[in-house]
Amino acid sequence: MAVTQQQLNDWQQKYPLLSDVMDFRPVLWLNPNDTKSSDLGQLAVTKEDMQGAEELWQRFAPFLAIAFPETAEAGGIIESPLKEISSTKNIIETTYSTKIPGRLLLKCDNELAVAGSIKARGGFYEVLHHAEQLAMENGIITKGDDYRKFASKEFKDFFSQYSIGVGSTGNLGLSIGIISAELGFSVSVYMSADAKAWKKDLLRSKGAIVHEFEGDFGEAILEGRQQTKENPMAYFVDDENSKHLFLGYSTAAFRLKKQLDDLGITIDAEHPLVVYLPCGVGGSPGGITFGLKQIYGDAVHCFFVEPTHSPSVLIGLMTGEKEKVCVQDFGIDNLTEGDGLAVGRPSSFASSISEKLISGIYTLEDEELYRLLAILADGDDIFVEPSAASSLLGPVKLSQEEYLSARGVDPDKAVHIAWSTGGALVPEENMQTMYQRGKNLRE
Repeated sequence: MAVTQQQLNDWQQKYPLLSDVMDFRPVLWLNPNDTKSSDLGQLAVTKEDMQGAEELWQRFAPFLAIAFPETAEAGGIIESPLKEISSTKNIIETTYSTKIPGRLLLKCDNELAVAGSIKARGGFYEVLHHAEQLAMENGIITKGDDYRKFASKEFKDFFSQYSIGVGSTGNLGLSIGIISAELGFSVSVYMSADAKAWKKDLLRSKGAIVHEFEGDFGEAILEGRQQTKENPMAYFVDDENSKHLFLGYSTAAFRLKKQLDDLGITIDAEHPLVVYLPCGVGGSPGGITFGLKQIYGDAVHCFFVEPTHSPSVLIGLMTGEKEKVCVQDFGIDNLTEGDGLAVGRPSSFASSISEKLISGIYTLEDEELYRLLAILADGDDIFVEPSAASSLLGPVKLSQEEYLSARGVDPDKAVHIAWSTGGALVPEENMQTMYQRGKNLRE
């Protein structure tokens, strides 16, 4: 839709926080449409869908253990550790002059095997789901078979007839490229100008075809979708509209619950779980939020994190227009160092679900990404991408706003989880450059 000046004026009057957003000021927005679990009604996906997605992961585990030996010890299950980051918490409290009540843990998707980011969850899942469907439709596999067959030459030759395309700012492209090439598909990744050079190089080394565009994520995904649809043997992984990506992310909730249980951490109304999720188009944080809500209901509070220059989901949900508007309509340039978050228009599929489930969204400036990256490295010797570090500021934002106290919850009983979305595949030289930039900002 073309946004008129009158519409902008009306929205700014109706939503005063929007003026700060348009002026690139960091904000915390609390979602007025956050709905109690008992009042949610029917959503576009269900807990049964989520369970089915987890069962697909289990079927493919024997294949993954062969295809990616680094997953063999875990039986072909791709999962990341959950770590308490007490030293980082202390540094954050000192740096931001804010006491963070409760515990702070890091969900280390920066360590996810093979793809090194949260996108392994959704990206791998959707490609595996598509591969299974093709194999079943052609009578070469049934759900009761040994899925190690997918590692055979016969299966690779079969999949070589087919193509997969995806538009990406970086990490989704990596995950799709890696798993698609391993299965035998021809894979094309359509990447926006902000995608890092090392990600493009790594994809090419895995056998993917990389198409580069001068524009942003929206242009890359539009072109990728169009070119892929012109080939009847091709399948497009559509980050703006994908149910399968969403379900792949949602299964993280089952794994996280087990990790919390193993740590003896109880989550209930008196002991809330507060989760901070870096947000680009909204699929991965939306899927994880959906999954956690299925398990913990109203005891979990999920917050998305966006850069001040790419607040697409914030604007979409605040105005209620969702994917009908983009940040450029509001005079915002969509230029950020958080490359995985550089998205101008939110996912239509994810937004329609997230608008009822998330507690809010906060934004932060690019300098903050690097400062937090360095704090995590100095505090707990964990190195992540700038976009992944954005989740660390969440407990500060909520503490300053007394979010939990205002809801009658004792903040000391809360468990905060910052979701670290990527970093393991970043070349050492690049990581050190980013760390030094953050270190300089701290001094």
